[in-house]
Amino acid sequence: MRVTTPIGTMGLLIVMVTLVAGCADQAGQSEAGNGAAATNGAANGHSDSETAETPELPVAETPAETDSAPAADPPTPTPADESPAEEPAADEPAAEEPAAPMPAEDDQASAAPRDSNVTVIEPGPDAQEEAQLALIEAEPGHIVEFAEGTFDFNGTLSCMVENVTVRGQGPDKTILSFKNQGAGTGGEGILSTADGFTVENLAVEDTKSDGIKTEGCTHVVYRDLRVEWTGGPNPDNGAYGVYPVLCTDVLIERCLVIGASDAGVYVGQSENVIVRNNEARGNVAGIEIENTVGADVYDNVATNNTGGLLVFSLPELPKKTGTGCRVFNNRIVENNHDNFAREGNIVATVPPGTGVLIMANKNVHVFDNEIRDNNTSNMSIISYHTTGRPYNDPAYDPFVEGVYIHDNIFAGGGADPKGPAGIMFNTILAGETVPDIIWDGIVNPEALVDDQLPPDLRIYIRDNGDADFANLDVKAFQEQREPDVQRDLAVHVGELPELDPIRIEGIE
Repeated sequence: MRVTTPIGTMGLLIVMVTLVAGCADQAGQSEAGNGAAATNGAANGHSDSETAETPELPVAETPAETDSAPAADPPTPTPADESPAEEPAADEPAAEEPAAPMPAEDDQASAAPRDSNVTVIEPGPDAQEEAQLALIEAEPGHIVEFAEGTFDFNGTLSCMVENVTVRGQGPDKTILSFKNQGAGTGGEGILSTADGFTVENLAVEDTKSDGIKTEGCTHVVYRDLRVEWTGGPNPDNGAYGVYPVLCTDVLIERCLVIGASDAGVYVGQSENVIVRNNEARGNVAGIEIENTVGADVYDNVATNNTGGLLVFSLPELPKKTGTGCRVFNNRIVENNHDNFAREGNIVATVPPGTGVLIMANKNVHVFDNEIRDNNTSNMSIISYHTTGRPYNDPAYDPFVEGVYIHDNIFAGGGADPKGPAGIMFNTILAGETVPDIIWDGIVNPEALVDDQLPPDLRIYIRDNGDADFANLDVKAFQEQREPDVQRDLAVHVGELPELDPIRIEGIE
């Protein structure tokens, strides 16, 4: 297994030229020394960049080349012997001739299929060590490229260098398997804490923790990936598939995530995010946007998860409130998988059969989606209070405000509510099918003006075909009073100003 860089034949030529330029009585010594160095470089398995002096010099070939060159060249200055007065000028070119190949380094660079900014990793027993070394020694702009094949890794690959790309040959051709990942080796498959990180065209399988994580980074790209736990649903699967947290300017596109015990595609406490053209299936939460400011989530498919698409704000986190999320042109269908999250996790409370869930977020626009056949509820809009979970965070706002739902297609769903929330919905509705859109009806009393929410904090619902609606009055239920269920959509006629599309420099 090798780390390849474009030195090879030219490295040999340069060494040979250097030998030719030496005096004849040193040729034998140089020859022997170079042969030994080449042997040591091959034994150590170093990359060409580490042993550039003699990395490719063949032991058998070097003596033949260096024996012939010094022996042939000294007799050739015959013209200088015939015309001593005028031939010194001709003598000089002959002396300079051995150095002539040196400019060919530029020719080599232009003709090479790769440059020194690309390190290729082949499958093999040393792949992990060489890949990590390449990431450590990388300079900005470097590409670490995995060849086609399966790589068996037992620890996290980490990157702390800015503007590095990690790529493979495709998510079904380059597979990084972490099934033998040991305790104390990090848990993630790939982890980056550096700006300008791109990971693309590969698969990450069976990590102990998160599949691919970026933390505290600006301008992050996840593209054409597959992250999967191949043993099926299990609480011991890693929590998140693709996981940017505390990041800015994030693009997640054309990724497939299967089997995460928390969320397949998870964006946490980040800003200016695009999540598009992804598929999440067989996870607890398919796609989750949590405590994030400014996100466009579109053209995705979420199916066969416990919950399809969640837009959350949670307490006791550094970034408190999520706002400004657009959810559009997605298919959120048949998310009825059993919940296999670890006990105590917030998503362990998500009932199987949840389509879209908006909780404690602000200014969320949901439009032009297909939302159907989610057996507990196609769409739920709730405050954090509805979870019944305590929190200790005075700066946290638990209320959901400023939600605009329009021009969606709803069908089926609500016929078999599950979990504690489903039981509550079923009880409040006296066993009838849960409406397509439900709101818990819990508002911030301190925000009321003349007993009404200000226009920018209201829930607006329009043009969703024959979708039905209910305000469940959950607070009354929690206080053991009879809920006053309201179904009149006329109360929610109106609209919020459109949100601007998310723009990321360099991303179309």
